[in-house]
Amino acid sequence: ITCSDLLTDRNAQWRKDLRSAMKPKERTAIKRVVMPELEPEYRSTTLWEEVNTGLTADMAIVEAQRCLDCAKPTCVEGCPVNINIPSFIKNIERGNFHAAAKVLKNTSTLPAVCGRVCPQEKQCESKCIHLKMNEPAVAIGYLERFAADYEHDSGKISLPDTAPANGIKIAVVGSGPAGLSFSGDMAKKGYEVHVFEALHEIGGVLKYGIPEFRLPNHIVDVEIDNLRKMGVNFHTDCIIGKTISISELESDGFKGIFIGSGAGLPNFMGIPGENLINIMSSNEYLTRVNLMNAADPTTDTPINLGKNVMVVGGGNTAMDSCRTAKRLGANVMIVYRRSEDEMPARLEEVKHAKEEGIQFLTLHNPTKYIADESGAVKQAILEIMRLGEPDASGRRRPEPTGETKTIDVDQVIVAIGVSPNPLVPQSVEGLELGYKNTIVVDEHMQSSRKGLYAGGDIVRGGATVILAMGDGRKAAENMDKQLKENNQ
Repeated sequence: ITCSDLLTDRNAQWRKDLRSAMKPKERTAIKRVVMPELEPEYRSTTLWEEVNTGLTADMAIVEAQRCLDCAKPTCVEGCPVNINIPSFIKNIERGNFHAAAKVLKNTSTLPAVCGRVCPQEKQCESKCIHLKMNEPAVAIGYLERFAADYEHDSGKISLPDTAPANGIKIAVVGSGPAGLSFSGDMAKKGYEVHVFEALHEIGGVLKYGIPEFRLPNHIVDVEIDNLRKMGVNFHTDCIIGKTISISELESDGFKGIFIGSGAGLPNFMGIPGENLINIMSSNEYLTRVNLMNAADPTTDTPINLGKNVMVVGGGNTAMDSCRTAKRLGANVMIVYRRSEDEMPARLEEVKHAKEEGIQFLTLHNPTKYIADESGAVKQAILEIMRLGEPDASGRRRPEPTGETKTIDVDQVIVAIGVSPNPLVPQSVEGLELGYKNTIVVDEHMQSSRKGLYAGGDIVRGGATVILAMGDGRKAAENMDKQLKENNQ
Protein backbone atom coordinates (compact mmCIF):
# COMPACT_ATOMS: atom_id res chain seq x y z
CA ILE A 1 0.00 0.00 0.00
CA THR A 2 1.46 3.37 -1.06
CA CYS A 3 1.23 6.72 0.73
CA SER A 4 -1.02 7.90 -2.10
CA ASP A 5 -3.40 4.99 -1.48
CA LEU A 6 -3.53 5.78 2.24
CA LEU A 7 -4.20 9.46 1.52
CA THR A 8 -6.99 8.59 -0.93
CA ASP A 9 -8.59 6.27 1.64
CA ARG A 10 -8.31 8.93 4.35
CA ASN A 11 -9.87 11.61 2.10
CA ALA A 12 -12.71 9.27 1.17
CA GLN A 13 -13.36 8.60 4.87
CA TRP A 14 -13.50 12.23 5.98
CA ARG A 15 -15.73 13.14 3.06
CA LYS A 16 -18.02 10.29 4.08
CA ASP A 17 -17.97 11.59 7.64
CA LEU A 18 -18.87 15.10 6.46
CA ARG A 19 -21.81 13.76 4.44
CA SER A 20 -23.22 11.93 7.43
CA ALA A 21 -22.61 14.83 9.81
CA MET A 22 -25.32 16.93 8.18
CA LYS A 23 -28.39 15.81 6.25
CA PRO A 24 -29.00 17.17 2.73
CA LYS A 25 -32.11 19.03 3.93
CA GLU A 26 -30.01 20.82 6.53
CA ARG A 27 -27.49 21.78 3.88
CA THR A 28 -30.07 23.10 1.42
CA ALA A 29 -31.69 25.12 4.22
CA ILE A 30 -28.53 27.25 4.60
CA LYS A 31 -28.80 30.58 2.82
CA ARG A 32 -26.10 31.50 0.33
CA VAL A 33 -23.43 33.77 1.77
CA VAL A 34 -23.41 37.47 0.89
CA MET A 35 -19.99 38.85 -0.01
CA PRO A 36 -18.97 41.73 2.28
CA GLU A 37 -18.30 44.93 0.32
CA LEU A 38 -17.05 48.45 0.84
CA GLU A 39 -19.85 51.01 1.04
CA PRO A 40 -20.66 52.53 -2.38
CA GLU A 41 -20.27 56.12 -1.19
CA TYR A 42 -16.72 55.41 -0.05
CA ARG A 43 -15.51 52.96 -2.69
CA SER A 44 -16.57 55.20 -5.59
CA THR A 45 -13.92 57.69 -4.46
CA THR A 46 -10.97 55.29 -4.14
CA LEU A 47 -9.27 53.78 -7.17
CA TRP A 48 -7.04 51.28 -5.41
CA GLU A 49 -9.17 49.60 -2.72
CA GLU A 50 -10.90 46.34 -3.56
CA VAL A 51 -14.69 46.48 -3.50
CA ASN A 52 -15.28 42.90 -2.35
CA THR A 53 -13.55 42.43 0.99
CA GLY A 54 -13.67 38.61 1.17
CA LEU A 55 -15.29 35.98 3.38
CA THR A 56 -14.34 35.30 6.96
CA ALA A 57 -13.35 31.73 7.92
CA ASP A 58 -16.72 31.20 9.61
CA MET A 59 -18.60 32.44 6.56
CA ALA A 60 -16.56 30.19 4.28
CA ILE A 61 -17.16 27.09 6.40
CA VAL A 62 -20.92 27.68 6.50
CA GLU A 63 -21.06 28.28 2.74
CA ALA A 64 -19.01 25.13 2.17
CA GLN A 65 -21.60 23.20 4.14
CA ARG A 66 -24.12 23.99 1.38
CA CYS A 67 -22.18 21.74 -1.02
CA LEU A 68 -23.95 18.39 -1.36
CA ASP A 69 -20.78 16.63 -2.60
CA CYS A 70 -22.67 15.13 -5.54
CA ALA A 71 -21.77 11.70 -6.84
CA LYS A 72 -21.48 13.29 -10.29
CA PRO A 73 -20.19 16.84 -9.69
CA THR A 74 -21.47 18.74 -12.71
CA CYS A 75 -19.82 21.91 -11.39
CA VAL A 76 -16.45 20.46 -12.45
CA GLU A 77 -17.78 20.03 -16.00
CA GLY A 78 -18.50 23.77 -16.06
CA CYS A 79 -14.93 24.70 -15.11
CA PRO A 80 -12.61 25.29 -18.09
CA VAL A 81 -9.57 24.20 -16.04
CA ASN A 82 -11.33 21.24 -14.36
CA ILE A 83 -10.71 22.15 -10.73
CA ASN A 84 -11.74 19.41 -8.30
CA ILE A 85 -14.40 21.66 -6.84
CA PRO A 86 -16.03 19.27 -4.31
CA SER A 87 -12.62 18.38 -2.89
CA PHE A 88 -11.48 21.95 -2.25
CA ILE A 89 -14.89 22.93 -0.86
CA LYS A 90 -15.02 19.97 1.53
CA ASN A 91 -11.52 20.83 2.75
CA ILE A 92 -12.88 24.27 3.62
CA GLU A 93 -15.85 22.68 5.41
CA ARG A 94 -13.55 20.69 7.68
CA GLY A 95 -11.37 23.76 8.30
CA ASN A 96 -8.34 22.58 6.36
CA PHE A 97 -7.88 25.73 4.30
CA HIS A 98 -4.31 24.95 3.24
CA ALA A 99 -5.42 21.63 1.78
CA ALA A 100 -8.17 23.47 -0.12
CA ALA A 101 -5.60 25.83 -1.62
CA LYS A 102 -3.41 22.88 -2.62
CA VAL A 103 -6.32 21.23 -4.45
CA LEU A 104 -6.90 24.46 -6.38
CA LYS A 105 -3.23 24.72 -7.34
CA ASN A 106 -3.20 21.20 -8.76
CA THR A 107 -5.06 22.50 -11.82
CA SER A 108 -5.27 26.30 -11.57
CA THR A 109 -2.24 28.57 -11.89
CA LEU A 110 -4.20 31.63 -10.73
CA PRO A 111 -6.76 30.67 -8.06
CA ALA A 112 -6.77 34.05 -6.29
CA VAL A 113 -7.34 35.75 -9.65
CA CYS A 114 -10.07 33.37 -10.81
CA GLY A 115 -11.88 33.67 -7.51
CA ARG A 116 -12.24 37.37 -8.25
CA VAL A 117 -12.81 37.82 -11.97
CA CYS A 118 -14.13 34.55 -13.40
CA PRO A 119 -17.82 34.56 -14.40
CA GLN A 120 -18.61 31.59 -12.15
CA GLU A 121 -22.33 32.26 -12.53
CA LYS A 122 -22.00 31.28 -16.21
CA GLN A 123 -19.62 28.37 -15.65
CA CYS A 124 -19.16 26.16 -12.57
CA GLU A 125 -21.99 27.70 -10.54
CA SER A 126 -24.38 27.45 -13.49
CA LYS A 127 -24.06 23.64 -13.22
CA CYS A 128 -24.68 23.48 -9.47
CA ILE A 129 -27.43 21.05 -8.45
CA HIS A 130 -28.92 23.68 -6.13
CA LEU A 131 -30.23 25.51 -9.20
CA LYS A 132 -32.35 22.49 -10.10
CA MET A 133 -34.00 22.88 -6.71
CA ASN A 134 -34.66 26.58 -7.35
CA GLU A 135 -32.00 27.58 -4.83
CA PRO A 136 -28.92 29.77 -5.28
CA ALA A 137 -25.80 27.91 -6.39
CA VAL A 138 -22.96 27.30 -3.98
CA ALA A 139 -20.68 30.37 -4.02
CA ILE A 140 -17.78 28.51 -5.61
CA GLY A 141 -15.98 31.66 -6.70
CA TYR A 142 -16.11 33.24 -3.24
CA LEU A 143 -14.77 30.02 -1.69
CA GLU A 144 -11.97 29.80 -4.26
CA ARG A 145 -10.90 33.33 -3.43
CA PHE A 146 -11.09 32.60 0.29
CA ALA A 147 -8.84 29.53 0.11
CA ALA A 148 -6.24 31.27 -2.06
CA ASP A 149 -6.22 34.41 0.08
CA TYR A 150 -6.05 32.44 3.33
CA GLU A 151 -2.94 30.61 2.18
CA HIS A 152 -1.28 33.84 1.08
CA ASP A 153 -2.16 35.70 4.28
CA SER A 154 -0.85 32.82 6.41
CA GLY A 155 2.61 33.14 4.84
CA LYS A 156 2.69 29.39 4.24
CA ILE A 157 2.44 29.26 0.48
CA SER A 158 2.79 25.84 -1.06
CA LEU A 159 4.01 25.14 -4.58
CA PRO A 160 2.71 22.36 -6.82
CA ASP A 161 4.88 19.30 -7.27
CA THR A 162 7.15 19.53 -10.30
CA ALA A 163 8.81 16.81 -12.34
CA PRO A 164 12.64 16.69 -12.58
CA ALA A 165 14.09 19.15 -15.10
CA ASN A 166 14.24 17.65 -18.59
CA GLY A 167 16.43 20.36 -20.16
CA ILE A 168 13.92 21.21 -22.91
CA LYS A 169 13.37 24.94 -23.48
CA ILE A 170 9.88 26.29 -24.14
CA ALA A 171 9.02 29.86 -25.20
CA VAL A 172 5.81 31.65 -24.27
CA VAL A 173 4.69 34.83 -26.02
CA GLY A 174 2.64 36.98 -23.67
CA SER A 175 2.18 36.87 -19.89
CA GLY A 176 -1.59 37.11 -19.71
CA PRO A 177 -3.83 34.35 -18.30
CA ALA A 178 -3.27 31.97 -21.24
CA GLY A 179 0.51 32.33 -21.12
CA LEU A 180 0.69 32.06 -17.32
CA SER A 181 -1.54 28.99 -17.22
CA PHE A 182 0.51 27.29 -19.95
CA SER A 183 3.77 28.25 -18.19
CA GLY A 184 2.67 26.81 -14.87
CA ASP A 185 1.63 23.48 -16.37
CA MET A 186 4.83 23.16 -18.43
CA ALA A 187 6.99 24.00 -15.40
CA LYS A 188 5.21 21.24 -13.46
CA LYS A 189 6.15 18.85 -16.24
CA GLY A 190 9.86 19.70 -15.92
CA TYR A 191 10.35 22.07 -18.86
CA GLU A 192 12.55 25.18 -18.84
CA VAL A 193 9.98 27.89 -19.53
CA HIS A 194 10.76 31.40 -20.77
CA VAL A 195 7.97 34.00 -21.02
CA PHE A 196 8.43 37.02 -23.31
CA GLU A 197 6.26 40.05 -22.45
CA ALA A 198 6.02 43.21 -24.58
CA LEU A 199 5.19 45.54 -21.67
CA HIS A 200 7.32 46.45 -18.66
CA GLU A 201 5.23 44.43 -16.20
CA ILE A 202 4.17 40.79 -16.15
CA GLY A 203 0.46 39.93 -16.10
CA GLY A 204 -0.97 41.05 -19.42
CA VAL A 205 -4.66 41.96 -19.26
CA LEU A 206 -4.71 41.06 -15.55
CA LYS A 207 -2.52 44.12 -14.93
CA TYR A 208 -3.42 46.61 -17.65
CA GLY A 209 -7.06 45.74 -18.29
CA ILE A 210 -8.63 45.06 -14.88
CA PRO A 211 -8.69 47.87 -12.27
CA GLU A 212 -7.28 47.29 -8.82
CA PHE A 213 -10.66 47.83 -7.17
CA ARG A 214 -11.65 44.55 -8.83
CA LEU A 215 -8.30 42.73 -9.00
CA PRO A 216 -5.46 44.21 -6.92
CA ASN A 217 -2.03 44.09 -8.57
CA HIS A 218 -0.43 42.56 -5.48
CA ILE A 219 -2.73 39.53 -5.88
CA VAL A 220 -1.51 39.04 -9.45
CA ASP A 221 2.10 39.55 -8.31
CA VAL A 222 1.79 36.76 -5.73
CA GLU A 223 0.64 34.30 -8.41
CA ILE A 224 3.47 35.39 -10.73
CA ASP A 225 6.02 35.06 -7.92
CA ASN A 226 4.83 31.49 -7.35
CA LEU A 227 5.57 30.74 -11.01
CA ARG A 228 9.06 32.21 -10.60
CA LYS A 229 9.63 29.90 -7.63
CA MET A 230 8.59 27.02 -9.87
CA GLY A 231 11.36 28.00 -12.28
CA VAL A 232 9.52 30.08 -14.88
CA ASN A 233 11.73 32.80 -16.41
CA PHE A 234 10.17 36.16 -17.36
CA HIS A 235 11.54 38.64 -19.91
CA THR A 236 9.87 42.07 -20.13
CA ASP A 237 10.04 44.80 -22.81
CA CYS A 238 10.42 42.13 -25.47
CA ILE A 239 8.17 42.41 -28.53
CA ILE A 240 7.97 39.19 -30.49
CA GLY A 241 8.02 40.16 -34.15
CA LYS A 242 10.23 43.19 -33.48
CA THR A 243 12.72 42.61 -30.64
CA ILE A 244 13.06 38.96 -31.59
CA SER A 245 11.28 36.74 -34.09
CA ILE A 246 9.71 33.32 -33.73
CA SER A 247 12.35 31.93 -36.12
CA GLU A 248 15.11 33.31 -33.89
CA LEU A 249 13.53 31.63 -30.87
CA GLU A 250 13.54 28.34 -32.74
CA SER A 251 17.19 28.89 -33.74
CA ASP A 252 18.01 29.56 -30.06
CA GLY A 253 16.94 26.04 -29.18
CA PHE A 254 13.34 26.48 -28.07
CA LYS A 255 11.62 23.20 -28.91
CA GLY A 256 8.07 24.43 -28.40
CA ILE A 257 6.42 27.83 -28.64
CA PHE A 258 3.08 28.97 -27.22
CA ILE A 259 1.52 32.24 -28.38
CA GLY A 260 -0.80 33.89 -25.88
CA SER A 261 -0.37 37.49 -26.93
CA GLY A 262 -4.03 38.37 -26.36
CA ALA A 263 -6.23 40.84 -28.17
CA GLY A 264 -4.84 44.30 -27.59
CA LEU A 265 -6.17 46.00 -30.71
CA PRO A 266 -9.29 48.02 -29.85
CA ASN A 267 -12.40 48.07 -32.01
CA PHE A 268 -14.02 51.35 -32.99
CA MET A 269 -17.36 52.12 -34.61
CA GLY A 270 -16.08 54.13 -37.57
CA ILE A 271 -18.54 56.99 -37.10
CA PRO A 272 -17.97 60.71 -37.80
CA GLY A 273 -15.92 62.51 -35.15
CA GLU A 274 -14.55 59.34 -33.54
CA ASN A 275 -10.98 60.68 -33.87
CA LEU A 276 -11.67 63.85 -31.86
CA ILE A 277 -9.58 64.75 -28.81
CA ASN A 278 -10.71 62.98 -25.61
CA ILE A 279 -12.24 60.01 -27.44
CA MET A 280 -10.25 56.86 -26.72
CA SER A 281 -10.54 53.12 -26.49
CA SER A 282 -11.11 51.36 -23.18
CA ASN A 283 -7.75 49.61 -23.80
CA GLU A 284 -5.87 52.90 -23.84
CA TYR A 285 -7.85 54.36 -20.96
CA LEU A 286 -7.47 51.40 -18.62
CA THR A 287 -3.85 50.69 -19.56
CA ARG A 288 -2.80 54.27 -18.89
CA VAL A 289 -4.67 54.48 -15.59
CA ASN A 290 -3.86 50.98 -14.32
CA LEU A 291 -0.29 50.54 -15.54
CA MET A 292 1.06 54.06 -16.10
CA ASN A 293 -0.53 55.96 -13.19
CA ALA A 294 -1.85 58.46 -15.77
CA ALA A 295 -4.51 59.82 -13.41
CA ASP A 296 -1.68 61.61 -11.57
CA PRO A 297 -1.09 64.95 -13.38
CA THR A 298 2.58 64.93 -12.32
CA THR A 299 3.44 61.76 -14.26
CA ASP A 300 5.18 61.81 -17.63
CA THR A 301 2.05 60.87 -19.58
CA PRO A 302 -1.00 62.17 -17.67
CA ILE A 303 -4.47 61.54 -19.02
CA ASN A 304 -7.10 64.22 -19.58
CA LEU A 305 -9.73 63.77 -16.88
CA GLY A 306 -13.27 64.21 -18.15
CA LYS A 307 -16.06 65.75 -16.12
CA ASN A 308 -18.94 64.31 -18.17
CA VAL A 309 -17.82 60.91 -19.41
CA MET A 310 -19.70 58.60 -21.74
CA VAL A 311 -18.69 54.93 -21.94
CA VAL A 312 -19.93 53.03 -24.99
CA GLY A 313 -20.54 49.30 -24.46
CA GLY A 314 -22.11 46.81 -22.09
CA GLY A 315 -19.41 44.29 -21.22
CA ASN A 316 -17.11 43.92 -18.22
CA THR A 317 -14.55 46.25 -19.81
CA ALA A 318 -17.22 48.93 -20.14
CA MET A 319 -18.06 48.47 -16.46
CA ASP A 320 -14.37 48.70 -15.52
CA SER A 321 -14.04 51.89 -17.57
CA CYS A 322 -17.12 53.65 -16.20
CA ARG A 323 -16.30 52.73 -12.60
CA THR A 324 -12.73 53.98 -13.07
CA ALA A 325 -13.97 57.29 -14.51
CA LYS A 326 -16.34 57.67 -11.56
CA ARG A 327 -13.45 57.21 -9.14
CA LEU A 328 -11.55 59.92 -11.01
CA GLY A 329 -14.32 62.39 -10.23
CA ALA A 330 -16.52 62.33 -13.34
CA ASN A 331 -20.25 62.16 -13.91
CA VAL A 332 -20.46 58.94 -15.90
CA MET A 333 -23.00 57.45 -18.26
CA ILE A 334 -23.01 54.00 -19.89
CA VAL A 335 -24.52 54.02 -23.38
CA TYR A 336 -25.51 50.60 -24.70
CA ARG A 337 -27.41 49.79 -27.87
CA ARG A 338 -29.42 46.90 -26.40
CA SER A 339 -31.43 46.66 -23.19
CA GLU A 340 -29.90 45.87 -19.83
CA ASP A 341 -31.07 42.24 -20.09
CA GLU A 342 -28.77 41.74 -23.08
CA MET A 343 -25.68 43.20 -21.40
CA PRO A 344 -22.81 40.68 -21.43
CA ALA A 345 -21.27 42.15 -18.26
CA ARG A 346 -21.43 40.15 -15.05
CA LEU A 347 -24.50 40.93 -12.95
CA GLU A 348 -22.25 41.78 -10.02
CA GLU A 349 -20.41 44.39 -12.08
CA VAL A 350 -23.66 45.99 -13.23
CA LYS A 351 -24.92 46.02 -9.63
CA HIS A 352 -21.73 47.65 -8.37
CA ALA A 353 -21.78 50.27 -11.14
CA LYS A 354 -25.35 51.27 -10.34
CA GLU A 355 -24.62 51.44 -6.61
CA GLU A 356 -21.69 53.75 -7.36
CA GLY A 357 -23.88 56.21 -9.24
CA ILE A 358 -23.23 55.29 -12.86
CA GLN A 359 -26.14 56.28 -15.14
CA PHE A 360 -27.36 53.65 -17.60
CA LEU A 361 -28.71 54.80 -20.96
CA THR A 362 -29.72 51.62 -22.79
CA LEU A 363 -31.25 51.27 -26.26
CA HIS A 364 -29.09 54.15 -27.50
CA ASN A 365 -26.20 54.05 -29.97
CA PRO A 366 -23.71 56.81 -30.92
CA THR A 367 -23.85 57.89 -34.56
CA LYS A 368 -21.74 61.06 -34.51
CA TYR A 369 -19.52 63.20 -32.29
CA ILE A 370 -19.34 67.00 -32.38
CA ALA A 371 -16.20 69.01 -31.58
CA ASP A 372 -15.65 72.25 -29.72
CA GLU A 373 -13.41 75.05 -31.03
CA SER A 374 -10.24 73.22 -29.88
CA GLY A 375 -11.09 69.95 -31.61
CA ALA A 376 -12.18 68.11 -28.45
CA VAL A 377 -15.45 66.24 -28.20
CA LYS A 378 -18.30 68.28 -26.71
CA GLN A 379 -21.43 66.37 -27.76
CA ALA A 380 -22.56 62.93 -28.86
CA ILE A 381 -25.52 62.29 -31.12
CA LEU A 382 -27.25 59.06 -30.13
CA GLU A 383 -29.75 57.10 -32.16
CA ILE A 384 -32.62 55.62 -30.14
CA MET A 385 -32.88 51.88 -30.71
CA ARG A 386 -35.48 49.15 -30.30
CA LEU A 387 -35.03 45.38 -30.03
CA GLY A 388 -35.83 43.09 -32.95
CA GLU A 389 -35.40 39.35 -33.38
CA PRO A 390 -32.46 37.48 -31.76
CA ASP A 391 -29.18 37.45 -33.68
CA ALA A 392 -26.42 34.80 -33.77
CA SER A 393 -25.45 35.60 -30.16
CA GLY A 394 -28.96 34.75 -28.98
CA ARG A 395 -29.57 38.33 -27.93
CA ARG A 396 -32.27 40.45 -29.54
CA ARG A 397 -30.86 42.54 -32.37
CA PRO A 398 -30.89 46.34 -31.88
CA GLU A 399 -32.67 48.24 -34.65
CA PRO A 400 -32.67 52.02 -35.22
CA THR A 401 -35.92 53.89 -34.72
CA GLY A 402 -34.83 56.97 -36.66
CA GLU A 403 -35.08 59.16 -33.56
CA THR A 404 -31.97 60.81 -32.10
CA LYS A 405 -30.85 62.42 -28.88
CA THR A 406 -27.90 64.78 -28.28
CA ILE A 407 -25.98 64.77 -25.00
CA ASP A 408 -23.10 66.90 -23.71
CA VAL A 409 -19.86 65.01 -23.06
CA ASP A 410 -16.21 65.98 -22.71
CA GLN A 411 -14.76 62.46 -22.78
CA VAL A 412 -15.80 59.26 -24.53
CA ILE A 413 -14.44 55.78 -23.82
CA VAL A 414 -15.23 53.18 -26.47
CA ALA A 415 -15.51 49.66 -25.03
CA ILE A 416 -17.04 47.60 -27.84
CA GLY A 417 -14.55 44.76 -28.04
CA VAL A 418 -11.00 44.01 -29.12
CA SER A 419 -9.12 42.15 -31.84
CA PRO A 420 -5.68 40.54 -31.85
CA ASN A 421 -2.74 42.81 -32.60
CA PRO A 422 -1.57 41.61 -36.03
CA LEU A 423 2.13 42.10 -35.20
CA VAL A 424 2.78 38.64 -33.77
CA PRO A 425 0.66 36.45 -36.07
CA GLN A 426 1.68 38.30 -39.23
CA SER A 427 5.37 38.00 -38.32
CA VAL A 428 5.26 34.18 -38.41
CA GLU A 429 5.74 32.60 -41.82
CA GLY A 430 3.34 29.85 -42.83
CA LEU A 431 0.84 30.57 -40.07
CA GLU A 432 -2.82 30.16 -40.96
CA LEU A 433 -4.85 33.12 -39.71
CA GLY A 434 -8.57 33.47 -39.18
CA TYR A 435 -10.98 36.35 -38.70
CA LYS A 436 -9.25 39.60 -37.68
CA ASN A 437 -5.80 37.98 -37.49
CA THR A 438 -6.72 35.31 -34.97
CA ILE A 439 -4.49 32.24 -35.09
CA VAL A 440 -6.23 29.12 -36.38
CA VAL A 441 -5.62 26.09 -34.14
CA ASP A 442 -6.76 22.47 -34.15
CA GLU A 443 -8.43 20.58 -31.30
CA HIS A 444 -5.01 20.27 -29.61
CA MET A 445 -4.41 24.05 -29.72
CA GLN A 446 -1.66 23.52 -32.32
CA SER A 447 -1.39 26.00 -35.18
CA SER A 448 -0.71 25.23 -38.84
CA ARG A 449 2.99 25.44 -37.99
CA LYS A 450 4.11 22.29 -36.18
CA GLY A 451 5.35 22.84 -32.65
CA LEU A 452 3.70 26.24 -32.41
CA TYR A 453 0.61 26.34 -30.18
CA ALA A 454 -1.69 29.23 -29.30
CA GLY A 455 -4.55 30.04 -26.97
CA GLY A 456 -6.57 32.76 -25.30
CA ASP A 457 -7.74 35.91 -27.07
CA ILE A 458 -5.22 35.53 -29.92
CA VAL A 459 -7.32 32.48 -30.89
CA ARG A 460 -10.76 33.47 -29.58
CA GLY A 461 -10.64 37.17 -30.43
CA GLY A 462 -11.76 38.30 -26.96
CA ALA A 463 -13.05 36.08 -24.14
CA THR A 464 -12.71 35.50 -20.40
CA VAL A 465 -9.68 34.93 -18.19
CA ILE A 466 -10.71 31.38 -17.34
CA LEU A 467 -11.29 30.36 -20.97
CA ALA A 468 -7.81 31.63 -21.80
CA MET A 469 -6.42 29.61 -18.89
CA GLY A 470 -8.25 26.54 -20.14
CA ASP A 471 -6.62 27.01 -23.55
CA GLY A 472 -3.21 27.26 -21.88
CA ARG A 473 -3.74 24.03 -19.97
CA LYS A 474 -4.91 22.18 -23.06
CA ALA A 475 -1.97 23.43 -25.10
CA ALA A 476 0.49 22.39 -22.38
CA GLU A 477 -0.96 18.89 -22.21
CA ASN A 478 -0.75 18.40 -25.96
CA MET A 479 2.65 20.03 -26.47
CA ASP A 480 4.05 17.78 -23.75
CA LYS A 481 2.68 14.71 -25.52
CA GLN A 482 4.11 15.82 -28.86
CA LEU A 483 7.57 16.55 -27.43
CA LYS A 484 7.68 13.19 -25.66
CA GLU A 485 6.72 11.41 -28.87
CA ASN A 486 9.46 13.28 -30.76
CA ASN A 487 12.07 12.23 -28.20
CA GLN A 488 11.17 8.54 -28.22
